[in-house]
Amino acid sequence: MPKKPTKKTSPCALTELPALGLASKDVINGIRQHYSYTLGRDLPCDAPHYLYTALALTLRDRLMERWRNSKDAYRDASGRRAYYLSMEFLIGRSLGNAMLNLGMTGEVSKALYDMGLKLEDLVSEEQDAGLGNGGLGRLAACFMDSCATLQLPVMGYGLRYEYGMFRQSIDNGFQVENPDHWLRNGHPWELERPELTARIRFGGRTEIFRSRDGRDRVRWLDSNDVLAVPFDVPVPGYKNGTVNTLRLWKAAATDEFDLDEFNAGDYAESVASQNAAENITMVLYPNDANENGKELRLRQQYFLASASLQDVLRRWKSRYGKDFTEFAALNCFQLNDTHPSIAVAELMRLLVDENDLLWNDAWEITRNCMAYTNHTLLPEALERWSVPLFRQLLPRLLEIIFEINARFLGRVATHWPGETERLTRMSIIEEGPVQQVRMAYLAIVGSFSVNGVAELHSNLLKQGLFRDFYELWPEKFNNKTNGITPRRWLAWCNPGLSGLIDSAIGEDWRTDLSQLSRLKPLADDAAFRERWQAVRLANKEQMIAFKSELINLHMGPDALFDVQVKRIHEYKRQLLNILHVIHLYDRLKHGDSADITPRCVLIGGKAAPGYAMAKQIIKLINNVAQMVNVDPLSHGRLQVAFLPNYRVSAMEIICPAADLSEQISTAGKEASGTGNMKFMLNGAVTIGTLDGANIEIREEVGEDNFFLFGLTAEEVETTRPHYNPEAIIAADEDLSRVMRLLECGYFNQFEPGIFDGIIASIKNPHDPWMTAADFRSYLDAQHRAAVAFRDQDAWTRMSILNCAASGRFSSDRTIGEYNQDIWRLTPIVPKAVG
Repeated sequence: MPKKPTKKTSPCALTELPALGLASKDVINGIRQHYSYTLGRDLPCDAPHYLYTALALTLRDRLMERWRNSKDAYRDASGRRAYYLSMEFLIGRSLGNAMLNLGMTGEVSKALYDMGLKLEDLVSEEQDAGLGNGGLGRLAACFMDSCATLQLPVMGYGLRYEYGMFRQSIDNGFQVENPDHWLRNGHPWELERPELTARIRFGGRTEIFRSRDGRDRVRWLDSNDVLAVPFDVPVPGYKNGTVNTLRLWKAAATDEFDLDEFNAGDYAESVASQNAAENITMVLYPNDANENGKELRLRQQYFLASASLQDVLRRWKSRYGKDFTEFAALNCFQLNDTHPSIAVAELMRLLVDENDLLWNDAWEITRNCMAYTNHTLLPEALERWSVPLFRQLLPRLLEIIFEINARFLGRVATHWPGETERLTRMSIIEEGPVQQVRMAYLAIVGSFSVNGVAELHSNLLKQGLFRDFYELWPEKFNNKTNGITPRRWLAWCNPGLSGLIDSAIGEDWRTDLSQLSRLKPLADDAAFRERWQAVRLANKEQMIAFKSELINLHMGPDALFDVQVKRIHEYKRQLLNILHVIHLYDRLKHGDSADITPRCVLIGGKAAPGYAMAKQIIKLINNVAQMVNVDPLSHGRLQVAFLPNYRVSAMEIICPAADLSEQISTAGKEASGTGNMKFMLNGAVTIGTLDGANIEIREEVGEDNFFLFGLTAEEVETTRPHYNPEAIIAADEDLSRVMRLLECGYFNQFEPGIFDGIIASIKNPHDPWMTAADFRSYLDAQHRAAVAFRDQDAWTRMSILNCAASGRFSSDRTIGEYNQDIWRLTPIVPKAVG
């Protein structure tokens, strides 16, 4: 064990300051001081943005005390720590989370009331942080919340994107991408740390040289360097005094501009290097449909990995010097999907090139401190980079990857002598016209743990995508079913329901979600069902008001709210959903409306800018909505709404109001899903396939409280070789009628041919999503759901049972399993404030 360093104290440390109060009067004083002194506003200025910022800074002051104590406690403990590397952290808005976890929601509300202000007005002033794209980033945010609540010494590392993915609007049914400059008005929750800036290398060349000890070593020369400037965001635990850190890196140029070029009158060239450097963290996940996009995305991934690893090594060396004997024992890096997997090669570079370790010693450290989470079963979603691009951007990293691969293939050849095909399959370098680096394989080879995120997903990884690696290292593979934080996704977003639950079973469920099982007997209590239903109706009224700001809504809260909000992708099958809507509309047009349950279908989500088919699906949804919603036959019976610019803060309103949760991906394609868990926790009933975490949701709630349809993952694979969608269409009158409406241009009368690609995909025998195959089963399940909804008392019982069965899907449980099986951290309790 390295020698424990002497604790240092700063002459500027304000450790003796009295604790800041949490009462409403203290909040009022804080708001007034920040409004006047920090922001320099005077009384006539009452712009809501400045009031929000003053409140945010008042809460951040309280977090700062606990943040400092948490850092001190972790430093003093000198124990094992974990680092969560993710390209996304979809944290949404921070104000409500800070209030809730500090236990100050009531006092803040009272303070604002006394000042003549409304909390909801200030909450709405905060921009959603543009740090994520979908479920991957939201999961990372939930995990960080749980780590702090469980008081685990875990630090998050991500990128501080200047612009989020994009702000979505709809023009004539088409998705329009607008810049999401979420930082335009600043981000009061962050703390810039320029003294911890790291230097990141790109380009250049390498050369071998003889060191003083007679070893051949490599140095990286003539690189184009970029600075990584850290911004820290506090992550508070729930009422426990712990505040962890999310460190986000911003790219900056090494020199502000070239003074010689500036003096020569060429201003554009003088700042070109600065602009190029800052582009790395300018936009979340650039469109990588072209080579420039691919290059920028690889730059982003290396920038994150190198800056984060340098940061951890800097702290290590400040305490222990170059003694790395216990580094792997005291540090663990969790790679959130394949994006940061280049960290494996970068840690090797830092240890071997920068800190003089021998290769074998460095590899022993690396493979014992890296852990890899896979989030996809789609081979095309795994990161693969061309060797020429890698050589151009990261020449030293490519050399290291080739060396890792050569040594790894030597092991494979020893384990399976003569199996050349297996060597080809398992190689980190994929051969072909242009060699590719398989980043997922690098992550597996360089990690001691590989996990999937749902039982089915983990099994399919072992049986299919990573089968060869599982056969070589079965001990590496494990499952960690995803989860969500109950603080944001019930306590904060659904105060009516969480208050009802508190009155029934107490508040312990907020940190022990298994306590919700105590609601199960109350599902048979008529008075409780009535109160539950009243809360849900109020939530639906709130969503109607929210949606009416964006779309013309004519359905009341008594309708079935049928919701599918998530990234638009073919495997998530928003197309199947809209085909069902067309079927219902066709029934209305033919006078078959006697047993149609009034239904409002809400679909929301963004399509990646380069994903043409996903954009066509958005256009189809909007065209169908336009036809359905203006037709008098639909009024009071059916409405379709596409919610533009779906985001975390929108989900906080939608989730408590949903009756039916659409989780309808092709079986075997969705890794887990977390939207399904959010809806379940808030009392929605799921209609879904046996895919991802749907399987475990159905196990928990029971088959009578889940609307199941579709082929299983095994049936999908056995059907694929002889799949004949045209025969399926011909044999199903309902599907034939739906297809005729599409093919005759009923929904695109003035836009001929615009949906030909969608029609062809449904009829394609090689359709990987099996849309036609599951259509009939989906219609039958939708009919069962519609019939069930008419009995509101029975439906309310199902709603209660779904919430009561959701305890397994807490991110606290997930993180507890990560810690028990992978991280092995000891919880640390900081000194109490005051």
